[in-house]
Amino acid sequence: MFKRLPGDEARNLVTTTPDTAIVFRPAVVQTPAILTLIIFFWRVLNGCVRMLWRHPVAALIALTPVALTLAYGWRTALLLLIPIPTGMLAWAITDRRGFTRLIGLRLLAWWRLVWVYRRHWQPVMIISGLGRHLWGRDYLPRLSKVTCTTWADLVTVRMLKGQSVKDWSDRLDHLAQGFGAASCRVAVTKGGRLLLTVPRTDPLAVPLDAMHVPDVPTVGPVEVGKQEDGRPWLLKVHGTHVLVAGATGAGKGSIIWSTIRGLLPAVQAGLVEIWALDPKLMELSYGRSLFGDRYAATPEDCADLLDQAVNVMQERASRFAGLQRSHTPTVEDPFVLVVVDEVAFLTAYQADRQLKQRICAALATLTTQGRAVGVGVMAALQDPRKEVMNIRNLFPDKIALRLDESEQVDMVLGDGARDRGALADHISPVPERGAGIGYVRLETSPDPVRVRAAYVSDTDIHDMAATFIAGKDAA
Repeated sequence: MFKRLPGDEARNLVTTTPDTAIVFRPAVVQTPAILTLIIFFWRVLNGCVRMLWRHPVAALIALTPVALTLAYGWRTALLLLIPIPTGMLAWAITDRRGFTRLIGLRLLAWWRLVWVYRRHWQPVMIISGLGRHLWGRDYLPRLSKVTCTTWADLVTVRMLKGQSVKDWSDRLDHLAQGFGAASCRVAVTKGGRLLLTVPRTDPLAVPLDAMHVPDVPTVGPVEVGKQEDGRPWLLKVHGTHVLVAGATGAGKGSIIWSTIRGLLPAVQAGLVEIWALDPKLMELSYGRSLFGDRYAATPEDCADLLDQAVNVMQERASRFAGLQRSHTPTVEDPFVLVVVDEVAFLTAYQADRQLKQRICAALATLTTQGRAVGVGVMAALQDPRKEVMNIRNLFPDKIALRLDESEQVDMVLGDGARDRGALADHISPVPERGAGIGYVRLETSPDPVRVRAAYVSDTDIHDMAATFIAGKDAA
């Protein structure tokens, strides 16, 4: 049945295993040395041509000294080239910000493009499943451009035909680890194109001190912290409602007190009233004098205060009907901000069913009708489940601080928020590292923004209360 071959040929082709199975081994084909050299030089030439095509400016900079040396000699080339790096160094020393913006970040972007992304693009795409290897050929998403900011790389990618954003959002951890980053976020720029945000550093790693009290009265947006890109985090409170969700110690108090701090001059000027509901008696009580008689702690008092807010809202609506569609804060009609520290104590954990229904009805009325007449609600809670807070969708702007479960991120920020990079369940539980850090999703934008609220200490709160009382007595 099989032809018996003599000597080494039989050993190379046929091997008998212990169970008498016959295994055929292919003969080893030796590639001639000249063919190996031809393949090597062809690959080198192909790589050089591709480098020149992709990076003409960098290739020109690298080849200019060589060309000058060959044409005029090394001394002349040295004299011609020395002024350029000297001038660049002087520019970097005298105007570091301008040099970084115009030259430094561009050079960094080119280096990151060549050394990090193009170098690892093929293995990361194939292993993560975003690329395909079919019939000996790789089909990869196209890496279009890399732009560097002071803290992150912005990578523009053209997806493969037939891919979706969810294919990429499901593999954010693969992308982050593949490119040596701690995290990665994805956003759609236009059809078929994505923008990957790959942080190099964390500008929010250091806790922020309390913001300065504004010199001019304003109803917002108020500065409450810093965004991940280094810009101030301005929180809108007038004309909207804000829901803040986070586990114990996540920093909900920092957002509440930073907002009050930013509104304090407007409160002194009579343009803003802050109504405080503090069922835990542990947060807003520190600055009780700031709220006057608009402070409630027991469930009964909280329900009464909410009913008063509803009455103010309905009275204004009857006066504004047919005359104006938006509210402008005045001393006669100030902006009313209802702050509820732990809303779940009133809506979910309240034993009195009638009182619970009364509170829920008042909150639902305020969040559906209040912002047009200058009545806003800022509510904070720990557990964002529907049975705990069934009106969370009535808050246009939402903030997710550290959460315990990944599913809670979408409960707070809306469907798909975590897939877009809002990893609130990955925030560090260590207060120094994670307190006040969160993700904001505004009514006007589906993309979450990473932020950190400034920490307002007990001393800062007492100083605010003392300043407010002193200003009130002087008036």
